[in-house]
Amino acid sequence: MMGPCFRFPRRNIVPCVMYIMYVYNCRKIHPLLTPSSPFAVGFIIPPLPPFSYIATLVARTPSSPTDPKTDHNIIMSPGKKKLKKTKIKKKMNTNDTIQLGKGAFSVVRSGRHRYHAKKKHHRARRVDDDYDDDNDDRNDIDDDDGEYAIKCIDRRRLKEGDILALMDEVSILTSLRECDHIIRLYDHFDEPPDNFYLIMERMGGGELFDRIVQKSHYNEREARLTCRILLEAVGYCHMKKIAHRDLKPENLLLMSEVDDMSIKIADFGFAKVVRGPRSLRTQCGTPGYVAPEIINGDPYDEAVDMWSIGVILYILLGGYPPFTDDNQRRLFRKIRKGRFEFHDEYWHNVSNDAKDLISGLLRVDANARLSALDALGSNWISQVSDESLELNDMGMNLIEMRKFNGKRKFRAAVASVIAVNKLRSFLAFDKFIPGCHVKW
Repeated sequence: MMGPCFRFPRRNIVPCVMYIMYVYNCRKIHPLLTPSSPFAVGFIIPPLPPFSYIATLVARTPSSPTDPKTDHNIIMSPGKKKLKKTKIKKKMNTNDTIQLGKGAFSVVRSGRHRYHAKKKHHRARRVDDDYDDDNDDRNDIDDDDGEYAIKCIDRRRLKEGDILALMDEVSILTSLRECDHIIRLYDHFDEPPDNFYLIMERMGGGELFDRIVQKSHYNEREARLTCRILLEAVGYCHMKKIAHRDLKPENLLLMSEVDDMSIKIADFGFAKVVRGPRSLRTQCGTPGYVAPEIINGDPYDEAVDMWSIGVILYILLGGYPPFTDDNQRRLFRKIRKGRFEFHDEYWHNVSNDAKDLISGLLRVDANARLSALDALGSNWISQVSDESLELNDMGMNLIEMRKFNGKRKFRAAVASVIAVNKLRSFLAFDKFIPGCHVKW
């Protein structure tokens, strides 16, 4: 299979200049390096699947290797002419009146695929014979009810690095489509210079923790069901060599308003492909859930997600986090030491197998920390009977979880107000809201 053919205007090619060419689609990125001349640029591109590609040619001079000149982007398809970008309005009906969420550079609105709208319209008029399903261009958008969450991102306010990070998130979510407990990206539309659209599942059930604190009864069996789902989803990510790096209660959502087990992991903005053991170095995450190696600035891998799962499981069973402090410096000091305890007031009804699992996840030494596969094979997950866990009532823990959830919501609201006020003075990327996301 031949690689795709990319052509760049000669007026943009400078003699005796080294170029880096980035070729990426919705699945992967291929950086290629080759010298060039003003008349011919030859790139040997490995075989790629027949998708649309974006080719970015970046010139780097020997005197300033880290200062790229103006690049030239062309959307091409292998062996074909330049492709026109698909307008989102050709496929989606967006409801501007229903706003599901808002960020500094983005707005999330409700939307419906035009296929479903046409189908519903024809059913109502009893003229189904006039509608041809074979000519429908739905791609991967096939949700039964046709309702989606459309994230509209202001492309003009994003830097080149932010756009590449966004495409990286699209690539990761595309590779995770087969997992039932990871939020699904159905499609995306790039409409420069104004907007970038992500067509996502609409999560109508809200946050998992909000659902739990509304319960009148809560036992250890329900906590185990939730934990098993999280471990299976995170294990799928790690099997694909993807680290989420920001697992926390805010990113655990519910698809349904009635099904408590329709859990989905969301927000893959910090997710990264793990190329090898301890190959990641970026310090990112959320205080209280971040692993010790990230705080210390050590190289790390997907094991950081297992630490976060341990913190979440501790909260699910105890009702409060294992590491708390109003001062972030002192909080990080506690996390580095990894010292926590199971207070008898709240943990006397929790089984020892559950405590052993938490202790195995919250190990400071990443090499000794349990993997997702190990956790799924633990006694608490795989062997203890449902009947015995149902007897472990956690009413006191549920009261503590309500207090914790209330504080968490309040802090998130305060952080949002602070972020909005700061945006009025200077531009700040919406991922790094004080108190919510931290990048050192």
